[in-house]
Amino acid sequence: MSEKMWGGRFTAGTDSLVERFTSSIAVDRRLYAEDIRGSMAHARMLGRVGVLTAAEVETICSGLQRIGQEIADGQFAYSDSLEDIHMHIESRLIALIGDTGKKLHTGRSRNDQVATDMRLYTRGAIDHLLALLRALQGVFVDLAEREVDTILPGLTHLQVAQPVTFGHHCMAYVEMFRRDAERLRDARKRVNVLPLGAAALAGTTFPIDRWDVARELGFDHVAENSLDAVSDRDFLLETLAALSLIAMHLSRLAEELIYWMSAALAFIDLPDAFCTGSSIMPQKKNPDVAELIRGKSGKVMGQLTALLVLMKGQALAYNRDNQEDKSIFFTALDEIEASLQLLTRMLPGLQTRPARMRAEAEKGFATATDLADYLVRKGVPFRDAHAVVGRAVRLAQERGIGLEALPLAELQALSPAIADDVFQVLTLEGSVAARKHLGGTAPEQVRAAIARARQRLAGEGA
Repeated sequence: MSEKMWGGRFTAGTDSLVERFTSSIAVDRRLYAEDIRGSMAHARMLGRVGVLTAAEVETICSGLQRIGQEIADGQFAYSDSLEDIHMHIESRLIALIGDTGKKLHTGRSRNDQVATDMRLYTRGAIDHLLALLRALQGVFVDLAEREVDTILPGLTHLQVAQPVTFGHHCMAYVEMFRRDAERLRDARKRVNVLPLGAAALAGTTFPIDRWDVARELGFDHVAENSLDAVSDRDFLLETLAALSLIAMHLSRLAEELIYWMSAALAFIDLPDAFCTGSSIMPQKKNPDVAELIRGKSGKVMGQLTALLVLMKGQALAYNRDNQEDKSIFFTALDEIEASLQLLTRMLPGLQTRPARMRAEAEKGFATATDLADYLVRKGVPFRDAHAVVGRAVRLAQERGIGLEALPLAELQALSPAIADDVFQVLTLEGSVAARKHLGGTAPEQVRAAIARARQRLAGEGA
C-alpha cells in the first residue's frame, strides 16, 4: 500500500525512480519560511471561522514554529519520498502534534499553497532586489561626483563621437537602474495577490475568509478566479522579464568595464580583489567578474524563455509542469543578486586614467560637432556647416593634428564665418561645458543630476 498522504486510492507504492524524478525538495526547500508563514495564517483563519478550535490553532502554530526553528538550525531531515517542502512540513507537524496536525490542510490544496508560497517569496525577493539596485545606484552617484570633470570620449558605433565626462557616463547607469527599479515595483503590485482559498482549482466548501488571510500576510488583493489563481505564473514571468532587463543593463556595463580595462584603451583599472590572473602568463590581470556578469546575463534571459515555453502549452488549471517554475526563477534571481552585490563592492575601487581618456578624445576629432554648431550660430546653414567641418577634419587627418591645431587662416579659408573665437569651442572642456541643458554633459548639469538622484534615493530608502 502507498504511504503517501495522497495515497488512499493507490494499491502500490511509488517507483523509486519516479520518487526521485518528481521530488522537488532539493529546490523548494528554500520556501520553508513562506510555507510556514502561510500555514499559520491559514490555521488562524480556520480558527476564526470556527473550523478549528482555539486550542487546535495554538497547537498547530506552536508546532509550525518549532519546525521553522529546526530547519533554520539545520536539524531537519529531508527525503525524496515526501516530494516537496509542503509535505515535509506537514509530515513533521503530524509527527510532533499528532492528529491535530492532520487538520491543517482543511480547505486548501498544495496547488494554492505553493502559489501562495511563491508569491510571498517573490515579493520578498523584489524588495531585496530594490535595496540592491538602490545601493548600486548610490555607488554610481558617488563615482559620478568623484569624476564629474573627467573627460571621456563618448562613442557611437565604438568610434569617437563627442567628448563627455565620466561622471555623466556614470549617471547614465543610474537612470537605467532607476527604470529597472520602477519595473520591479510595478511588477510587485501584481505579485501581491493572494491565491490561497482557491484550493485545488474550484475553491472549497468550508466557510473560509480569504481577506482575513490576505491582511495577515500583507497581500493587497485576493485572486478572484480560482482556476486562474492556482495556474497563474504571469507574476513570475513579469518578474523574470524585469530581471532580464536588469541582466541586459549589467551586461552592457560589464562590456564597458572590460573594454575600458583593455590594454588598447587602458581607461580604468579594477581592484585586484575582483580580477584574476593566468596560470601561464604571469603579467595578466583579467576582469573575470565583469566577464562572468556579461556571460550570466544570457543565463538569466534564458530562464525567461524557459518559463514562457513551460507555460505556453498548459490548459487550465494546475499542471505538474509548474513544479519547474521554481528552479527557473531561483536560478535567474540568484545570478542577478550576486551580480548586483559584486558590482556594488567592486566599483568603489575603480580607478580612472584621465590622461588616457583625454588622449583618445583628442585623437578622434571629438569637437567636430561643436565647430558645426559654431558655424550655425554664425548664420551658416547646418548642412553647409557640416560640409565645412568635414573638410576641416580631412585636412587635420592629413597633417596628423587635431582640429584645434589648424591655423586660423586655414580654417577661415574653409569658411569666412570663422573668427578667432573659434578656438574656444574646439577644446574638450569648452565642448563639454557648452552642453549645459537638462540632461547634458556639462559638469554643472551632472552635479544637478547627482543632487536629484541623491534626493530620490534617500526618499526610496525611507
